[in-house]
Amino acid sequence: MRLGIKGKQIAGVTAIVAVAVTALSALHVAQLAQVVLRESHARGELLSNAIFHRAREVVPGSLEPYTALGADPGLRAILESAIYGETETGAFILDTEGVVVAASDATLVALPREEGADLTELLEQGPVRQLGALYSQEGQTLEVRQPMMLGDEAFGSIRIGISTLLMRQQLNAALGPALWTAALALGVAVLVAALLAQALLRPIHVIRSGLTRLGQGELGVTLDLPPGDEFGELGAFFNSVSQRLSADRDAQADPVVPPQSSLDDLADAVALFDPSGDLLFRNPSMQATFAADAVGRPLGALLPAGHPYRAIVEETLATGTSQGPIRASVGFDVSLTAHAIAASDRALMGVLLVSRNVARLSQVQSTIASSRKLVALGRLTAGVAHEVKNPLNAMIIHLELLRTKIRDGARAAEPDPEPAAASGAVIGLADTGRELAPAVQGALRHVELMEGEIRRLDEVVQGFLKFTRPEELRPEPVNLKELLEEALPVIESEAHANAVKVEVDIPASVPDVSGDAAMLRQVALNLAINACQAMPDGGTLRLVCAAASQDRVEIRVEDTGVGIKPEDLEKIFDLYYSTKDDGTGIGLSMVYRIVQMHEGEVEVQSTLGRGTVFRVLLPRVSRL
Repeated sequence: MRLGIKGKQIAGVTAIVAVAVTALSALHVAQLAQVVLRESHARGELLSNAIFHRAREVVPGSLEPYTALGADPGLRAILESAIYGETETGAFILDTEGVVVAASDATLVALPREEGADLTELLEQGPVRQLGALYSQEGQTLEVRQPMMLGDEAFGSIRIGISTLLMRQQLNAALGPALWTAALALGVAVLVAALLAQALLRPIHVIRSGLTRLGQGELGVTLDLPPGDEFGELGAFFNSVSQRLSADRDAQADPVVPPQSSLDDLADAVALFDPSGDLLFRNPSMQATFAADAVGRPLGALLPAGHPYRAIVEETLATGTSQGPIRASVGFDVSLTAHAIAASDRALMGVLLVSRNVARLSQVQSTIASSRKLVALGRLTAGVAHEVKNPLNAMIIHLELLRTKIRDGARAAEPDPEPAAASGAVIGLADTGRELAPAVQGALRHVELMEGEIRRLDEVVQGFLKFTRPEELRPEPVNLKELLEEALPVIESEAHANAVKVEVDIPASVPDVSGDAAMLRQVALNLAINACQAMPDGGTLRLVCAAASQDRVEIRVEDTGVGIKPEDLEKIFDLYYSTKDDGTGIGLSMVYRIVQMHEGEVEVQSTLGRGTVFRVLLPRVSRL
């Protein structure tokens, strides 16, 4: 598209300002990205140091240090606090083989963890690489790492996961004022350029106006331009041409546009009839009523007498006036309108019938209303969770400090019969193991009771966060046999505690599915652990995988437990609804959400006293 003089002038001034604003904005963005990355790295190091110092107090006095790390409540509290960070997604302690010993998410314990990209290395790279990492479409989890040493030997490592999506949110929030400033600068530049162009190019506007009037057939048009410059000479030439110009304008009919060009994609059913009632056209939405061979046939031969379509079209043809909208039923509720199409002499040229599915319209309106409510609820839950999480974290940490001070104070008040020998261990000294006084034990029980109640509230807040934070879905081919074999040790541990027998039926020929392996492992663990807990007196848990119809693969989790009441079946996937006395109502909600994110389905069948079957259907990997 060619620009006029005014457009070129505005574009030139705007381009100069845009280049300056873009350069400054790019520099600002690079600096903000550096700040966000360094702040995230500093928080990761702070959390890593806290985990390390707590581990120094736990390991030396234990014969099985890895077990002690996983069982220590103070260390668990620090690990779980990682979920409350602004950009942290989790904290992990790994052994020398890369297997998770303790983590903020207990379902990942005893599973191998792949090594992610190092955040420290990203900090040393240039701004282009840093912005590319933050704004990669799929997102990734970077890591802050710290080795753990026992004497001179490597004991394991600490890893803190940092989400690029959460860092991107921080960066976007900080960029808001800068973007508004840049937009304001561009707006001012456009306004100034437009004012200059208006003042300098006024003669061109006058000439254009005169040409427009002349083109509309107005004769004797003259331009009032001052003589003495090029524009004055052009105005004089225009006036002379206008005095000699005389032309007749012929009325031109607008080209007829075929109805298919605008009606084929309509959701409404549309049909066009000529004045005699013959069908001229029908769009695809009307094909359920009028077949392809119906075009050219009379309305009376297509529909029986009394049919709503026939009645309203015949009424319009008889009266020559539009009818409707009226409500009718053609197997489902519709809103009918018949538009009378008249020529310039008011003669009837045809009838356009429009049928709108009222039930579908109501469903769309209901979906839009529900979506708005969900958006508002998401914002509310995110705000509540962020307001509550910090006090909860502080209370958990200070309760642990209070427990430590009570123990240390009680031991300091008693004489030490045998002073502990100095230990040269790098991580710390062993506990003396002395029994505490009954009063101190009672105080510690109160502390444990408060900590338990706070943790219950903490689980509720974590549920909020899991449903409001962005999920990093990384779809890839997933082998279900390998995935369930990795999760089987955790499942068998829960099954052993409930005297449950585990049976696995996963043929090697089961197709791979397209999904996020970590999320699908969480689905399998949640369903299997729930099934074990539903069999308190023992039973059988079956894990089955098989190919299903419509290019999908099913995962079936069957148990012989107590079953689910019929009135509870419709509610079990609701957030915070649980049939267990001590349940949180989060596990099955997460299962449902993850399956939806994978464009799958989850079904449940249950009989009281006989057991329950959960069936998860996932899309298989696309076959080329």
